[in-house]
Amino acid sequence: MNKINQLFQQKPKEILSIYFTAGFPQLNDTPTIIKELQASGIHLIEVGIPFSDPIADGPVIQESSTKALQNGMSLKLLFKQLETIQNEVHIPLILMGYLNPIMQYGFENFCRDCRQAGVSGMIIPDLPFNDYINDYQPIADRYDLKVIMLITPETSDERIRLIDQHTDGFIYMVSSAATTGAQTSFDEQKQAYFRKINGMHLRNPRLIGFGISNHATLQAAFENASGAIIGSKFVSLLAETKNPDTAVKKLLNDLLYNK
Repeated sequence: MNKINQLFQQKPKEILSIYFTAGFPQLNDTPTIIKELQASGIHLIEVGIPFSDPIADGPVIQESSTKALQNGMSLKLLFKQLETIQNEVHIPLILMGYLNPIMQYGFENFCRDCRQAGVSGMIIPDLPFNDYINDYQPIADRYDLKVIMLITPETSDERIRLIDQHTDGFIYMVSSAATTGAQTSFDEQKQAYFRKINGMHLRNPRLIGFGISNHATLQAAFENASGAIIGSKFVSLLAETKNPDTAVKKLLNDLLYNK
């Protein structure tokens, strides 16, 4: 069974997923960060593929992507790094990246190397849903890789139902239509969006991302979905501390204990 499905079967609530950019802050930090996150009890890890034009990302992740590319990070190197630790990593790994570098690599090559490196799925924010159904899903299914789709407050009910019908793993529920970045709380408009999605009784579990950076936003995500995805907050801490162990400890302290 795919590790993503296994996770949601074993732990249907309060899943904590962390995103960081591969090759940041230092080129060879990626394996260390993954092992630190796993040792700290994180349930799911999203490894960002650095790209020169990350349209859905806020300034924090954009800057980390630029620095990672300057450091020399590439998809080929990322797969090599992941292969060195695949026997030590027991939680699901997801690669998150834009279509352009994945297409340059070759989608089937990408899927094959994901499988070989112990990756369980992918998030491609700019992959059109119809293209996914027609061209990408059959290849991803062949390698038992889950393609995770995003929904936002602007996504129509019809599209949400289609995504729920044609994907497997979980749905990435974006808290707002803005780019990524920290927020101190979720306003009533976002809470209404969460309630609406809950009322649709979707087949797939959901994780809420974009804007989760403190105890209040984390708890709101836990109450309205299967868990939360934290990205900008952790990337900021990596930039600030330059130490994966310190960054992980500070992140968990801010999320779980600073009320």
